[in-house]
Amino acid sequence: MYANYHTHTYRCHHAVGTEREYIETAIANGIRILGFSDHSPYVFDCDQYSGFRVTHEDTPGYFETLLRLREEYKNDIQILIGFEAEYYPNLFRRTLAFLREYPLDYLIMGQHFTKNEYDDGAWWCPNATDDPEILKCFVDQTCEGLKTGCFSYMAHPDVLNFTGDDEVYVREMRRLCLCAKECDIPLEINFLGLRERRHYPSKRFFRIAGEVGNTVIYGCDAHSPDAVWKPETEREADALREEFGLKLTPEMTVRNPFSRNM
Repeated sequence: MYANYHTHTYRCHHAVGTEREYIETAIANGIRILGFSDHSPYVFDCDQYSGFRVTHEDTPGYFETLLRLREEYKNDIQILIGFEAEYYPNLFRRTLAFLREYPLDYLIMGQHFTKNEYDDGAWWCPNATDDPEILKCFVDQTCEGLKTGCFSYMAHPDVLNFTGDDEVYVREMRRLCLCAKECDIPLEINFLGLRERRHYPSKRFFRIAGEVGNTVIYGCDAHSPDAVWKPETEREADALREEFGLKLTPEMTVRNPFSRNM
């Protein structure tokens, strides 16, 4: 594995290990680029608290630590500093304004909720649903976010656990795949889902991606240093990719999140 851009830290409150341990594991396994992308702080319009995110107060330490380690390990590995973020249409602009104060290299989209977590009808996407309106909302919101040009790739695009009509699933997810292709944004085959036997990566999703001709990228979604790379997981991802004729990019194009006038 040449690069992994999906790495978490203890600051998200559900990962373990030090940044140094992640870096040294990556170096030991021949990874040349390691991107940290912990769950982004978000600027809400109320007192909402998300317990799975880096807090505003912890954000300076996230950058200070990784900038120091980037310099220390510069001869051994390239370290990038990013965040995994949802796209919440009414809140994204103010969140970008907050993040602009930091030397952020990239964003990956990880759409865990529809709406904005606390609105009526918001949905936690890993939960099962047979409601086509939730699926449509997920795809609408995702496509709107991808079209901002702020995201370098889409993590676990198949995270929404839709158990309803298969025709609806195919129609909506084809729409998502076409949008990602139009925006030239890779779709992630998520190693955490493979390791833990989650409902994603989904064969029915990647069958659609293969038909559309999407490019895919591998993401370890590491929440502990030993998960930075596992050869058996990569072999499973290779088999999935080959089954549907998916083109793999080993290295993503790093998009400046602030290059658009958001």
